[in-house]
Amino acid sequence: MPKIIIFGDKRREFVAEAIEDFTKFSSGKAEILANCFRGDYLIDALEQADLAVVFGGDGTILSAARDLSQTDIPIIGVNVGRLGFLAEFSLEKLKELFDRVTTDESLVEKRMMISCTINGQGKQKLFSTAVNDVVINAGSPYNMIDLKMTVRGQSLAGCISDGLIISTPTGSTAYNLSAGGPIVSANLAAIVITPICPHTLSFRPIVINADSKIEIHPQRVNEGTTATVDGQVVSSLSVGDVITIEKHKNSLRVINNPLRTQWDTLAGKLSWATKPKYKRK
Repeated sequence: MPKIIIFGDKRREFVAEAIEDFTKFSSGKAEILANCFRGDYLIDALEQADLAVVFGGDGTILSAARDLSQTDIPIIGVNVGRLGFLAEFSLEKLKELFDRVTTDESLVEKRMMISCTINGQGKQKLFSTAVNDVVINAGSPYNMIDLKMTVRGQSLAGCISDGLIISTPTGSTAYNLSAGGPIVSANLAAIVITPICPHTLSFRPIVINADSKIEIHPQRVNEGTTATVDGQVVSSLSVGDVITIEKHKNSLRVINNPLRTQWDTLAGKLSWATKPKYKRK
C-alpha cells in the first residue's frame, strides 16, 4: 500500500469534507502517515512517504511544495479551488484512477523549481524555493523602480518599471502570462524574465537557460517595494540588497491526470487557442 501525506487548505470551503471522504475511501488501499490538515507532525513522515495528496487549489500545492522541496515525494493535486492548473484531479476522478496514479511511474512529471536568496546589510534576509515565480513589485508610493540585472555574472539590462517577474516554465501560465510573457512547456528547464510595465518599448520578455544564475541589484526602490515568492513568501527590498535566483537542485514531481494534457488544461481553463465563434447564417 502507498504511504501518503495529506495537505489541505483550511481556508477553502469543502476541503475538510473532501479529505474525510478520501480518508474513508483510502482505508485498506493506502496508509496515511500524516494529515497536515489536522495538524499532524510532518518531519518523520517525509522520510517514509511515497506520495502527497494535496486538497485545495494551486496555491495549496505551492505551499506544500516548499515543505517537500528537499524530498522526491510526488504530489497529486485535488482541485477544491477555482482554476486548478497544478491540481489536475477532482476527488471523484482520483478515486476512479487511484490504483493507476499510485503505481504508474510514467504519470510522474518533473517540474523545475527555482531558489531565491536575498542578502542585504551583511545578512541573509530570505531564502525560499519557488515552483511558479519570484516577483519584485514596486509597491507604495508606486513610483517606478530601477533594477539592474546580471546573468552568469554578465550585465544583462537595467529595468525601469513597475517590477519584474522571474518565472519557471510551470509559472509561465501564471502572473508571467498576464504580464505578456510567453507560455513555456512545463517540462522544459528554462527561466523566463518578464518586466512589469517597463518604461520602454524595447524591453521584451526573454527566456534563458535554466542553469543561469540571475542577480538583481535594486538601484531605486519605494518604501513598499517587495520580493514575493510564489505569491506567499514576502520580503521587503532596499537599495544595496542582492536578489539571487537560480535553478533549485531538486524538482517538483507532479502526478499528471492521464485523461488530459497540459494543452487541454490551457484550452479548458483559459480558452487558449480556441476557435473563433463564427456567426451562423
